[in-house]
Amino acid sequence: LFIFPGKYPAWFETIPRKKTKERIFMKVKTITVNGVVAALYIAITAIIQPIAFYAFQFRVPEAFNHLVVFQKKYFYGIVLGVFFANLFTSPMKMYDLTFGVLHSVISLGITIFLCRFVKNLWARMILNSVVFTINMFIIAIELNLAFGDFFWEAYLLGAIGEFVVMIVGMPLMYAINKRLHFEKLLD
Repeated sequence: LFIFPGKYPAWFETIPRKKTKERIFMKVKTITVNGVVAALYIAITAIIQPIAFYAFQFRVPEAFNHLVVFQKKYFYGIVLGVFFANLFTSPMKMYDLTFGVLHSVISLGITIFLCRFVKNLWARMILNSVVFTINMFIIAIELNLAFGDFFWEAYLLGAIGEFVVMIVGMPLMYAINKRLHFEKLLD
């Protein structure tokens, strides 16, 4: 290896070569796949930008949130996608960078935790849809801070949009999984 000048440290010689190569490959593969997920999230958000923000929003790439029910390592790609989509396309950058990312991190975290107890794939996706829909109160708080006193209207409209996208995304992600095998893609 080129990172150690001269002789390798003694501890390095105890690591089996094959295991080291496999770990490096898996890390690179995980980073690459998450980069693709983030890029797709950003690109789709940019394309549908007029309907992706404000109170009544249909952010189609939110369907990618279902990836965590297949493999929790997709968390990073989704969160990076949300962050950069909000950075590049949001008309309310600072609010969306804070509250939008927070909504994704909290919702994905809850889903990942709860999926430990739910084995059925469809039940996991329904659970994920419900978690994201309920947590739209975070976006309602954001919109309330930005535009004034309309929390409940923003919550209702945001929750409806989120729920529709997540429910419509379920069969789509299921069908794509049949071809790509999300759960094995990062193993």
